[in-house]
Amino acid sequence: MPRMLWNIFILVALGYTALVALAYVFQTRLVYFPQIGREIVATPLAYGLAFEPVTLATADGEKLAAWWVPHERAAGAVLIFHGNAGNISHRLDYLTMFHRLGYASLIADYRGYGQSTGSPSEDGTYRDAEAAWNWLTKERGLAAADIVVLGESLGGAVAAWLAARVKPRALIIASAFTSVPELGAQVYPFLPVRLISRISYDTREAIKAVKGPILIAHSREDDIIPFAHGRALYEAAREPKRFLEMRGGHNDGFIFMRQEWVKQLGVFLENARLRKSEASAADKP
Repeated sequence: MPRMLWNIFILVALGYTALVALAYVFQTRLVYFPQIGREIVATPLAYGLAFEPVTLATADGEKLAAWWVPHERAAGAVLIFHGNAGNISHRLDYLTMFHRLGYASLIADYRGYGQSTGSPSEDGTYRDAEAAWNWLTKERGLAAADIVVLGESLGGAVAAWLAARVKPRALIIASAFTSVPELGAQVYPFLPVRLISRISYDTREAIKAVKGPILIAHSREDDIIPFAHGRALYEAAREPKRFLEMRGGHNDGFIFMRQEWVKQLGVFLENARLRKSEASAADKP
């Protein structure tokens, strides 16, 4: 090989190695974006919803900002986990939707997001999920069978992880990925993502262990997380399960965007409630 070509090869190899090293060291910055929309822009009061500001204490000492939106005749409660950017004040439409469907709701910011303390990490978000669940079951005294867990995007992985361990009434996952390595390999095909990823969020594996009704919602037009991820999660889930096909990009393909989607969600929630009631009746002597 001519010396000039050899030098070019060395430079390219060094540059690529440096790129891979940077991706390995700073991969958390490619997954979490707490700096985007950190300020609280509104509260549920802006939508006419009474709410209670809550501070959740995690097992490792972090303080999480959360909102509890009660309902006078609640059919249950929904625990909401949002995506990897923004904060709870950007998810007011979810709170409104569930209130209209007859549910109370709790939504919390992960560590490092919004007004919560700490810095985000995979294990950290799992602890955050446990803290939110413990508040609902211990502080509010709700039964696991009265709680529906919902996660969007990154929150879908967190919701699936939690649901696999606590047996909620139902699980709802919207616009979520099968795992970080699988999605990363598609987004960065020029990098050995599967080899260097220190973040897993294996949603597909977690959902296999979930017992109870599952709703998977995804858009064919999702421009960040391919539709195939939603279908793969649906295939991995146990029965009873349902798939809701949405429209729009990743950041505008939300269930609350169209009334027909909300209607389908309402039917799913009602079926899950009836299933829970029938199971409770069957357990009585």
